[in-house]
Formats: sequence, structure tokens, C-alpha cells
Amino acid sequence: MQVFENPAPQVWKELLQRPVFDNTGLQATVQNILKEVKLNGDAAIRSFTLSLDKVLLEDIAVQEAEIASASFKIKPELKNAIQVAANNITLFHEKQLQPVEKIETMPGVVCWRKSVPIDKVGLYIPGGSAPLFSTLLMLAIPAKIAGCKEIVLCTPPRKDGTVNEVILYTASLLGIKKVFSIGGVQAIGAMAYGTNTIPQVYKIFGPGNQYVTAAKQLIQQEGVAIDMPAGPSEVCVLADETANAAFIAADLLSQAEHGPDSQVMLVTTHASLVTLVLEEIEKQLKVLPRKTLAKKSLDNSKCIVLQKMEEAIAFVNAYAAEHLILHCRQPELIAEQITNAGSVFLGVFSPESVGDYASGTNHTLPTNGFAKAYSGVSVDSFVKKITYQQLTQDGLALIGPSVALMAAAEGLDAHRNAVQIRLNTME
Repeated sequence: MQVFENPAPQVWKELLQRPVFDNTGLQATVQNILKEVKLNGDAAIRSFTLSLDKVLLEDIAVQEAEIASASFKIKPELKNAIQVAANNITLFHEKQLQPVEKIETMPGVVCWRKSVPIDKVGLYIPGGSAPLFSTLLMLAIPAKIAGCKEIVLCTPPRKDGTVNEVILYTASLLGIKKVFSIGGVQAIGAMAYGTNTIPQVYKIFGPGNQYVTAAKQLIQQEGVAIDMPAGPSEVCVLADETANAAFIAADLLSQAEHGPDSQVMLVTTHASLVTLVLEEIEKQLKVLPRKTLAKKSLDNSKCIVLQKMEEAIAFVNAYAAEHLILHCRQPELIAEQITNAGSVFLGVFSPESVGDYASGTNHTLPTNGFAKAYSGVSVDSFVKKITYQQLTQDGLALIGPSVALMAAAEGLDAHRNAVQIRLNTME
């Protein structure tokens, strides 16, 4: 990790940059795959799965019997752990439902807003070196709470053409029956356009590599909604002199192991803490199975030392991390000053890993600084908010003259007439 002591505010913008990788030709490749899937459907999917994943697909759809049988391949302790997570995620997200409240803005003028579920949603769940069954929990549970009628799941096949059994078990636990063994750009295209086998959806959720991210951004331009702009995972730790260096190192490595394009950041007011943390990282890194990936991520990562906590908080808000951990004295007070973050973890006993799996909050979060304007996934992500209004005759008589005057002032006489013609019948 690179270390910067007391950087001037003028150089903060440079320090806040995420890793940038050469993706020359990426967009053209993604566009070509999407075009082929749109034109040739299932045939294109099979072709790309063979050429890119080296898998010859017999069935794109995973059969219900295979989904059901996955349960027998999972150890009871893992089943129990998944159930604990599912319970907590359900409890947290159910509380996000809000009753309809009708507001009488004027006598005889009633307005209200209702959440209506998105009919068809698609979930993309990575299944490569890290099959993210936890992400399936984070997406499918709020989708079901919202009331989405159709949930389509796409996840990449393994080399033998099968799908990871823990992903299938989780799908079965959540009652998801439309599961398809395809990954990458072709999966995004299939859900966006629909094929003979795979239903078209209205909104697509889920993380992925640079190709998947680019595909989601491109299909959004064609009118298919996506969850949020998202890129490689990241964590920022804000620490003072009370912090535990071993805990911090573990937290940083927990994100660094995602992949070489992930970034971790330590921001502290205590310079000697950096040395201790770096020593701990070296010690813990040696025993990690994914240490090669983590090392590449650490090359893109930084330790920032600032003199005052006020400066450190300002830096953290400017960074707008996907995950922010507060290893500080009185973390509750500091949390009140955080304005930009996807999810915040308060205190030494709140590791980011807990939010990734089982505390109940959602781990699908904005990255790359988008936490300045975007929220993480919630039940709201799976609904539309439709507004309604109903006027009585007395209500229109009361509000109508104001509307007619405003429409006339904008030169929209047909708007004015739609009100005035009704008012004339009341005279």
C-alpha cells in the first residue's frame, strides 16, 4: 500500500481516484455480444458460452429437479448459516414497507403515493472463483418482499456445465424456479432482450466484472433499468489511536481478496498505526488462499495520514466509499458526520464481512464514488412509486382557477381548457 502523510487538499482529488485499467476494445466486444444475443437468442448464448467459458451447454435452463436436489449436497451447518442470514435480511427489509397515506392538500383534493412492484426482474449472480450465493439472498429477498411477480436468475455454469450447488440451494430456499446457467455479457443480454428460453425482464440487478458492468450500462441506454452504477468492491477504514491494527488489516484484506481491481483505503490521524497495520497485513496475507489477488489489489491501495479528525472525516466523505468502517473512539458521533458512504460499520466489533452476509443490511452498494448520489439496494429498488390524485367537484372549483391561470401564463391553452371546461359546467 502507498502511504501519504498530511497530503494538501489540492492533491486529494488525485488520491481519491480508483484504479483505472486499460479497457480498450471492451465496449466494442460487449456491444457485439449484446447484438448477437438480440438477433440470435439461445443460439448466440450457446455459442458464446462455448467460446468464452469453454462449456458446451445442453440445457440453458436448470431443471427444477436439479434445483431441489442441491439441498442434499449442502452441509447442515451451512444451511443453518444461510437461514440465519435469510431471517435477518428479511426482518430488516420487511420494515422498509410503508403503508399508503392519503394527503388532503386542499379541501376536496386528495393525493397519495403507492409502491407497485416491478413485474419482472432479473438477478445476475457471479459464479466463478467466488460463487456469490450471499448476493442472491440480498437481491431475491427484497424482490419477494416487494411482490415482484417474476424473478429470473442467471449464473455462470462450471466447466462441467452444472451450477454451483449452494447457489441452487439458496434459490430453492427462496422459491426461485427460473434459473439459467449462463454468465457474462450474454446473460445480461438474454435478460434484457429475452430469448425462446429466457424471459425478458424490466430491471436487472447484480454485480459482475468489467464486461458485465459495461453490458448493464449499455442495455440501460436501450430502456432496460439496472440497479445502479457499480464496479469493483472497495472499503475505507477511518481509524484513530484507539484502533486495533490486526482488526484493520483483516478488514482491508477482506475486500482486497475480491480481485486485482478492488481498492482498500486506510485513513487515520495516527501515523504510527500505519506501520502496525502494514506489518499485520504482511502477516495475515501469507495464509490467505487468494493472496495473489489480494496483493494486486493492495498495489492500488493507499494509507492516508491526516492531522485532525475533522480533516479525516472530510477526506472520507470526499472518497464516498462503498463500505466505511469506523475504528474510532465514539464511532456513533463520527457516523453522524458521514454524508457519503454505501454502508457504515461502527466500532471495532463491526467487521464489514458481517454486512456482506448476515447482519440484515444489503450488500449491493454503490461503488466508485457513486455513494455521493446513490443508495444501496432495498425494497424500494424493486418497486415503482405511482402517485394518485382524486378531486371532488368542490375540490376542482377551489383549485381550478389557480391551475387555469398558471397554464395560461405558460401559453398552454389546452391545459387551461381541460380545467375551464369543467369549471364552466359548475356555473
